[in-house]
Amino acid sequence: MSTAAQDPAPVAATALVEPVRQRLLQLAADVLGRLPVEQVPPSLRAVARFTPAKRHRLGGVPIAAALDADAGFRSAVADAVRAASPELVAALQDGAELAATDPLDVAVVAFLTRPEGWAQTVANAAQQWLVGQAPKEAAAGETARLRAELTELRARLRAAEARGRERAKAPADDNAELARLTRELRIRTGELRAAQRARDEALETVAAQRSAAATAAAEHEVELVQLRARVAELDQVAQDARAGSRRAARMERELDDARVRMLIDTLADAAAGLRRELALPASTLRPADAVEGTGGDTDGRRSVDDAAGLERLLGLPQAHLIVDGYNVTKSGYGELPLVDQRNRLTAALATVRGRSGVEVTVAFDGGPRPAAQPRAPRGVRVLFSAQDEIADDLIRRLVAAEPPGRPVIVVTSDQQIVTDVRAAGAWTVPSAVLLALLG
Repeated sequence: MSTAAQDPAPVAATALVEPVRQRLLQLAADVLGRLPVEQVPPSLRAVARFTPAKRHRLGGVPIAAALDADAGFRSAVADAVRAASPELVAALQDGAELAATDPLDVAVVAFLTRPEGWAQTVANAAQQWLVGQAPKEAAAGETARLRAELTELRARLRAAEARGRERAKAPADDNAELARLTRELRIRTGELRAAQRARDEALETVAAQRSAAATAAAEHEVELVQLRARVAELDQVAQDARAGSRRAARMERELDDARVRMLIDTLADAAAGLRRELALPASTLRPADAVEGTGGDTDGRRSVDDAAGLERLLGLPQAHLIVDGYNVTKSGYGELPLVDQRNRLTAALATVRGRSGVEVTVAFDGGPRPAAQPRAPRGVRVLFSAQDEIADDLIRRLVAAEPPGRPVIVVTSDQQIVTDVRAAGAWTVPSAVLLALLG
């Protein structure tokens, strides 16, 4: 994480309601206390040395400034939110409805992760929270007013009792005043109890509205699942049509590669048109379904043995490149010290990331992250295997964590890893091919 990272473009100021701001400051203060020293922004290094209680209380202003101005620090806090609430983060990224979710949580996660339209999401969540607070505030205000009147009446009653004791010789007038005040006190007490009942009814109404919103969200989710199933059926029809076209091409021996590509593009456009017509989120696309048409896997083994084929795989939507770190570096420049091997590989992969936009993860043996390891280039995730496992197991876990249909590319020359990840649906590339692409 770069402590000087900034957003690529200025973002209009977004007003935060006070509960959202306090939650952000508390979360950022907790994450700041766990960051390594080299990842702490310069403006917060003094605050990071505070005790946890003082960090939030005394460091609120610089922490808030860092959340606004330092994208790297905000990204570190967002990572903690992703780990704690992955479903909420995914729902925001997909643009799903969040009627049953606490609007304060929605505002915090949207501010930190900043999906498309995040500023409007924060504003909508704040408005939803304010609408929910209105009945409570109105009931609380009425209760406070009645309590103030009750206190005043009790004070007047005590004063009247005092005057009654002082004027014992004229009890009739005082007793009448006392009776009047007592009646008024009873009236005000009844009004206070009525206001409390109204407040309770308002809270029950809010709870019923939230329950109805949760039911509507569940019904929407069922409908979304049905639509996704329909899209899967259409994708299968498209795949069957492509297979039939290839069989016809082999039988006739008259169709050339240009006509096959034209047919595949036509079917792909038809499938995309159906997705747009159904208004499905972009995340429902299955990029791996298009791999068959790239020409990189003619023998069905889901492997690529040349740099051009690897370039085509890297161009697939939402592709994830997983690299067996030491398997690549020891094939290309094993004479260097391990730290230099890691630095050279991650720097080269940062260039690939910048050119293709592919997600990049490098797995190394070695347990905890070495103390001397510098910060990884932006966009390159560097992981070290735990003490009780090797990088091979870490790579298998990374492949297993991906959803079916996402293009996953594993670079390694270890045949056992190749066998295992192919069985899980991943593409494999020898280390020498990646080295050739990196130059």
